[in-house]
Amino acid sequence: MKRLRLRLLWCLPAACAAGLLSWAAFAPIAAGSRDALFEIPQGTWARRMAGDLVDILPQQIVLTLGVNDTLLLRNKDSVPQVFGPVLIMPGQDFRLPFDTVSVNEFNCTAHASGSMKVIVEPYPAPGLPRLQWRLAQFKKAAASG
Repeated sequence: MKRLRLRLLWCLPAACAAGLLSWAAFAPIAAGSRDALFEIPQGTWARRMAGDLVDILPQQIVLTLGVNDTLLLRNKDSVPQVFGPVLIMPGQDFRLPFDTVSVNEFNCTAHASGSMKVIVEPYPAPGLPRLQWRLAQFKKAAASG
């Protein structure tokens, strides 16, 4: 009887872990918003003119179809900023939705290099790809804060 209880005690955590991994691999991905927000902060242009080469926005943005597939740029600076062919005025938001897997290079005045890459990845398929995607998102969230 004691052996049976001991086995059950060991099996319970393993069953819980297997259930959690199964959920992460097969459950649909829910996102509160499909917007991936990036802000150009106040003073960006002044910092550029003063010779500051620190990038305000990431050099590369990775989006996922069906999860966060709309790039939302918010210009909080006091001067217009250019992103691709679009002039984003101070206080203005610019939404760019993506509907295909792609790699896109845009001119961007908020970058010292003058360009930014937007990578759009496919919606993760159920199973191992979705589990890997969720783990990568967890690592990103833990690293940022």
